[in-house]
Amino acid sequence: MTIRSRRETVTFRHPFRIHGIDRVLPAGHYDVVTDEEMIEGLSFPCWRRVATMITVPAEGGRGGITEMLSIGSVDLADAQAADAQAAQASVAQSVSHD
Repeated sequence: MTIRSRRETVTFRHPFRIHGIDRVLPAGHYDVVTDEEMIEGLSFPCWRRVATMITVPAEGGRGGITEMLSIGSVDLADAQAADAQAAQASVAQSVSHD
């Protein structure tokens, strides 16, 4: 079985929640690692996502210490969408006050 890992940095502009993590996470940049395994027996390369993990500040605010937590890829997408909506609402509110 062939497995590959893909790392990306995602940015949240507002404090946010992700299903499965029982605390609010601060705005900032987060490393996300996605593990995928190759589906064997096909005539072309095809990968299936098997795990998604996010690196977050350790609970309790200990400076510089992080932990990697397993999350659902859909939950991450939902959190990113909520953050984008919050950003749009902030822009709309600032425009209406001008």
